[in-house]
Amino acid sequence: MRVITGLDELEALVGTELGVSEWLTITQDMIDRFADVTLDPQWIHVDADRAARESPYGTTIAHGFFTLSLIPHFGEQIAEVRGIVRAINYGVNKVRFPNAVRRDARVRGVQTLLATTRLAAGAMRYTSQFVVEVDGETKPACVAETVTMLV
Repeated sequence: MRVITGLDELEALVGTELGVSEWLTITQDMIDRFADVTLDPQWIHVDADRAARESPYGTTIAHGFFTLSLIPHFGEQIAEVRGIVRAINYGVNKVRFPNAVRRDARVRGVQTLLATTRLAAGAMRYTSQFVVEVDGETKPACVAETVTMLV
């Protein structure tokens, strides 16, 4: 994990890859629980038999929004900004899902700092690009531009 000691140091890292998270295996149980909580039980995610027969992936796949929702988990492994009270998820500017995440695939996040904006005394908004890679695949599962507020 990269430790960033304050907003000045964070500003100096614009354009830099902040780091790479650990690999995470996406299990069917995780996919099923996400389907339950989001009320999205589409067969391609939760019906292993049908997915084996009809899906172009040959198995179930994770929801794109499940993959996106892993970004905070990956970010906590990549970098910590010290000297702030809290970090707040401010939003997402752009999200794409170029590749599916098959059941039992391993994924990880790669974070690059794109921009920073100083706000009122001691606060900052910063934009990162997160690429969610799939082990053994050339195309990423997700590319998202996230915005975080530090106060």
